[in-house]
Amino acid sequence: MAIHEAYDVDAIADRLADLLREHDLVAAEHMVVEMPAPILVDVLQREDHQDRAIIYRLLPRDTALEVFERFEPSMRADLIEGLREEEVVGVFETMDPDDRVSLIDELPASVAARLMGGLSSHERELTAPMLGYPAESIGRHMSTEYIRVGPDTTAAEVIQAVHDHGEEAETVYLIMVVGSRRELLGVVGLREVLLASDDTPVSELMVDPEFAMASEDAETAARRATKTNHLVTPVTDAQGRLIGVLTIDDAARIVDRADLEDSSRAGAVEPLDMPYLATSVNQIFRSRVVWLLVLALSAILTVQVLDMFEDALATVVTLSLFIPLLTGTAGNTGAQAATTVTRALAVGEVRLRDAWKVAWREVRVGSLLGVMLGVIGLVLAGLIFGFDFGLIIGLTLVSICTIAATVGGLMPMLAKLIRADPAVFSTPFISTFCDASGLIVYFLIATTILGI
Repeated sequence: MAIHEAYDVDAIADRLADLLREHDLVAAEHMVVEMPAPILVDVLQREDHQDRAIIYRLLPRDTALEVFERFEPSMRADLIEGLREEEVVGVFETMDPDDRVSLIDELPASVAARLMGGLSSHERELTAPMLGYPAESIGRHMSTEYIRVGPDTTAAEVIQAVHDHGEEAETVYLIMVVGSRRELLGVVGLREVLLASDDTPVSELMVDPEFAMASEDAETAARRATKTNHLVTPVTDAQGRLIGVLTIDDAARIVDRADLEDSSRAGAVEPLDMPYLATSVNQIFRSRVVWLLVLALSAILTVQVLDMFEDALATVVTLSLFIPLLTGTAGNTGAQAATTVTRALAVGEVRLRDAWKVAWREVRVGSLLGVMLGVIGLVLAGLIFGFDFGLIIGLTLVSICTIAATVGGLMPMLAKLIRADPAVFSTPFISTFCDASGLIVYFLIATTILGI
């Protein structure tokens, strides 16, 4: 926080843009050469595509590498398009294998193949195993740089292995213990090794590992890893052989990304891969247009419901005044329930077998909310429009809150059952169902009480 307070990022970005328009690269280099990497990341995210590449070339090599590593994969891919071939190859070689894979996923196949071909054989061997797993699997996000030892390795030999290979390993705080065929036998913490006598075999220090399979869904594995309180989670293949590790910071990034997607889709937009100002208008348009079309088409059902009760509306025009209130309340109630259950599903607090428990809980919650709002609606509408209208509004609010909460709670579970993203599936269907069902309940109650 203190570093950012010392710099006016917006002013720096504007000044650099002016210098580049004036072709004063010397002054621009003086501005950025001593600037900390976190500030440079913020500045470059505010520049356009071409200026970003020019400014990046002005950075010292070590600073440039640090800045590149701090970018999101989509920003890295965007930057690569503006760099020269030799610059790209140099940066690609210095990246960690898991970061390389994330970048490859964002690049055209021809560019990715060319970059992989330019790697040294050692770096290619570290990167290639991850590319064999689906994009949504944890195998795509693991690191192949770790320290492994055999069960007969002594504590002294483990410490020597850390000295010899620790610099290139993702972490040294948890050592993998494997058998002769690289099957995962256990893990041992560096603390236990340091406190043991030199001749103590690792087999006496290791503990049973909590591991993930490489083919497992990335979000599921990452959420489990963040709950274990371990800095590293081993990753194995289907035969139980160790092939990589997932660090706690990588797991946290996967979870954060998943939460961002869920929150964005709950708001009926696709998440942006790059910062807002660095995202093109066309990309922002594409992130929103599909959802708007889906919601607009789903609104046709609401129109059909209104058409069914056209005579009732023509007879008692006052009924139309309450439609926005009732549809809005139903939609909000359903969205609240869906958000709560989606989150519970994501963190493992709820399973599909708990559907009836969820339904019964949401029936009660929705009823309580409906009674509270219904009493208020009964009093206010009754005082203004008469007791009949107050009773209609009160009973409708009780009904639609109960229905909306129940449907909102079950919709994410239905999405999970059919292997759809709950956040994607729930938003349009809850909106459509709550609007249509709320109006049907409203008009049925109104026609019964008013006798029309």
